Amino acid sequence: MANSLFAAALLLSPVLGAPAPAPQAPEVTAPASFGPDSQISASVQPSTSGYRVEVLVNGYTSATYHGPYTGTPTTVGAVPGPTTIAASIPAQPLNPTATYYNTEGVPLNPMPAPFTPAGGLGTNGSLPRYMVNSDFDFESIALGLYQEWIELDLFHDGLVRFTDEEFTAAGLGPEARSLIEFMADQETGHSTLLTNMLGERAPKQCVYNYPYTTVREWVDFMQRLTRFGESGVWGFINHLDSREVGQLLAQSIATEARQQQIFRQMSGLTPMNVWFENGWPQSWSWTMLAPYISYCPENTTRLAWQNFPTLHILNNANINRYSPNDTAQDGSETVGRRIADPSVSNITGSCENLNVTGYGCGPAIAHNKSEPLSFPGKKVLFEWEGPGSAVGPNNSYVTSTSAGAPKFVGWSQQLNLTYSPLTVTGNNSGYTYQPEGFVYDNEGIINGTMAVMLTDLDLYVTPFNTSLLNPHIVALGLYQAG
Repeated sequence: MANSLFAAALLLSPVLGAPAPAPQAPEVTAPASFGPDSQISASVQPSTSGYRVEVLVNGYTSATYHGPYTGTPTTVGAVPGPTTIAASIPAQPLNPTATYYNTEGVPLNPMPAPFTPAGGLGTNGSLPRYMVNSDFDFESIALGLYQEWIELDLFHDGLVRFTDEEFTAAGLGPEARSLIEFMADQETGHSTLLTNMLGERAPKQCVYNYPYTTVREWVDFMQRLTRFGESGVWGFINHLDSREVGQLLAQSIATEARQQQIFRQMSGLTPMNVWFENGWPQSWSWTMLAPYISYCPENTTRLAWQNFPTLHILNNANINRYSPNDTAQDGSETVGRRIADPSVSNITGSCENLNVTGYGCGPAIAHNKSEPLSFPGKKVLFEWEGPGSAVGPNNSYVTSTSAGAPKFVGWSQQLNLTYSPLTVTGNNSGYTYQPEGFVYDNEGIINGTMAVMLTDLDLYVTPFNTSLLNPHIVALGLYQAG
């Protein structure tokens, strides 16, 4: 019965009224009318969010409050299990069952059915169960739902906050705003899906505190936030116990990847500049997400993931400069001190309205940069926080680290985690030089919007076991490499 109910919830949605398409005309002319409104019946479904939203005069919806938390937390720290078995998970040798190798180029084992090679998971005909199937699944999908909720609110917020004139000045006309509104509507579907797969203790929507004051900063923040939203899922999706949940999650995160690309285009960045997207452990994405959540409803389900101290990149390239190398060296060109805060947009030397190939950065399908945002050999300046800061919903989570003194900078991008030596120059400050490395051929590893971290060890990890590095992370940051 539960499976049937879930299938119904998953596959059925209210049919909303919409204008009927115009009849095709033999010549291309602007139609005077698009026909009568649809007569298909519809009903407004009750909201499942934790806080009320309101409809503004411009027709967009937004939460009634955005801002910091001002109360006192009643619960502190990540949610624990009944007990913790060990301080960390040790690296192990190769799985002894991982022995298959095909030298013939043809199926080697009997086929269970015609055109069906032997193997695979969930291929034996059993009825799919689209529900989380372990604590790992529950905590991972709950984190994903926290992400979907903030995206639902964030995408709407800028549409309400800024005027038509401000959007036009930023190069985003009515059709671009309509696309952003559609992406917000996508998050309604994504949050519904993840709620269904979690069940009755699925987290509700919260109240958020955003860093931007201009359209450019809003769009920049969205390209950063969707980066850790997307990478955070790629990092855990193939570790899920429930393959069914992984299937549906992949179909939603593929949409998020498109959103991130679109927000990069709207920010004047090249839409894609890597051969492979990078996957992150859950604690990385939770570290980046939590500082932007102010309040959550009472008894909201809490998360088990770690919050690392913040790594501030003082000369993180300002994406709004026609000469990114002129970015200030003291952190003043980031709008705040939170981990994913966008670049300051109101600057002298802006590329926003510069119509010069290689230097302009207005919204576009693609831009080439004559002066890159970063490059191998760039001196990158850091400051980092110590553990113990209150972050996240109701200031009820605390940053922590189990690592020793920082010695290396880890650069996580594409299929690689690359290290460079850290030079410590003072109390929680230092620098490194951006390393050069290649994935295949001449494709440089470091590009795009990516995670960087200080570590006490240059531990060798690969895309499937990156979380083994977590006990060695001193502080975590978000680097705008390209």
